[in-house]
Amino acid sequence: MFTRLIPTAAALLGLAVSGALAAQDSVSLGIALEPPNLDPTGGAAAAIDEIVYSNVFEGLTRFAPDGSIVPGLASSWDVSGDGRTYTFHLRKGVTFHDGTAMDGADVKFSLDRARAPDSTNAQKALFAGIESVEVPDPLTVVVTLARPDGAFPFKMAWGDAVILAPETAAQAATHPVGTGPFVFSRWAQGDRVELDRNDAYWGTEPALAHASFRFISDPNAAMAAMMSGEIDAFPRFPAFETLAVFESNPMFRVTEGSTEGETILAMNNARPPLDDIRVREAIAHAINRQELIDGAMGGYGTPIGSHFAPHNPDYEDLTALSAYDPELSKTLLAEAGQSDLKLRLALPPPVYARRGGEIVAAELRAVGIETEITNMEWAQWLEQVFKGKDFDLTIISHTEPADINIYARPDYYFQYDNPAFRDLMDRLDATSDPAERSALLKQAQETIAKDYVNGFLFQLPRVSVAKAGLEGLWVDEPTQANDLTGAHWAD
Repeated sequence: MFTRLIPTAAALLGLAVSGALAAQDSVSLGIALEPPNLDPTGGAAAAIDEIVYSNVFEGLTRFAPDGSIVPGLASSWDVSGDGRTYTFHLRKGVTFHDGTAMDGADVKFSLDRARAPDSTNAQKALFAGIESVEVPDPLTVVVTLARPDGAFPFKMAWGDAVILAPETAAQAATHPVGTGPFVFSRWAQGDRVELDRNDAYWGTEPALAHASFRFISDPNAAMAAMMSGEIDAFPRFPAFETLAVFESNPMFRVTEGSTEGETILAMNNARPPLDDIRVREAIAHAINRQELIDGAMGGYGTPIGSHFAPHNPDYEDLTALSAYDPELSKTLLAEAGQSDLKLRLALPPPVYARRGGEIVAAELRAVGIETEITNMEWAQWLEQVFKGKDFDLTIISHTEPADINIYARPDYYFQYDNPAFRDLMDRLDATSDPAERSALLKQAQETIAKDYVNGFLFQLPRVSVAKAGLEGLWVDEPTQANDLTGAHWAD
């Protein structure tokens, strides 16, 4: 593939836009997947936040480029002595894109909607600790929790916690109305989503007047679009084997950053024979992580042994617990009474899943496990795998920040049910001391690693390609987003 693509790149080089460094006020970004909708509070797809997070919708707090939590629609907040009550002080003069005022009533609506019994929020657990939401005046919101939670401002920074108005929430999936620096313009299904600058934005006016998110899933097409100047940048560039072409060309900039994306071979823990820890361990030891990273990711990616980001200060390297050992895999399968085992492997569209799935299937075949691969479109994967739990194995990257708590949800799609782990997460939520929290997080990593809940593969890198004159895009990815608030063209 590489030798075929290089001549193509050379041919396209002459087509690259000569005005890449000229001053502009618009940008076109490539993203691999088209979102199923544009409501981050009503869908699990990362592609939603990639477009609307901090651009169209905002929350009480938000993620800064370095991953820290900073004020959003709340300019500040106070915490009661017992850690159960958060008082958020809202910014003055904030309006939604339809011109209506944003105030405490909208915050109460959004939080109550997210935690309601019939909520469709994919991260409903973020709001489970809320006991009540009160609005003593339009610019003050008091949230009382059932128990102390030092991570509550962090939870409010997620895309799932953005603030919507009751008058427009129902249309957010197709025509989002937020408070952010960009206004939704149009969605050309199968092609792009376009945003325009919000001239009434409460904060610093963005430098860009227009932004377009182009859906380009094919790696060859992504490479061609960058080289021809059709797009200006491609965060999480999918054609790793062509990066040398861009690195050697001064018209482009290639950056490699970290993400919160733990890429896993998820296993349905409730479905026989995967309900047997010996079978899950056998699968984990059958996988050669480096072979997977080299073959599917062009060598980019960091091996992981649990559901935790290596750049996190509380990370513990547990890769040795599931080290590549095909002979041990065969022994474990024999002990479990499994021979001629056949499992279904569902693969969503991302390149890491499709390419990685072929490699994983070959590695499992080598230890006596046959897989039936089904390539799924994103909507089908969400419906059948994520919602329906109708799968054996799947490869997916969990790009939500610090989300090890998903293993405390027995009804989550991989159906891990461990009361001891749930108790561990409860203790973590109630702990504010940094040293104690670190110890609990390491214990949590060890628990799911030793239970072989999933096959922990690698941390997804953020390797991006952009025209050299485009500045202000995120290098690292503290959450699944393409925040354009600081993007601009060099003078």
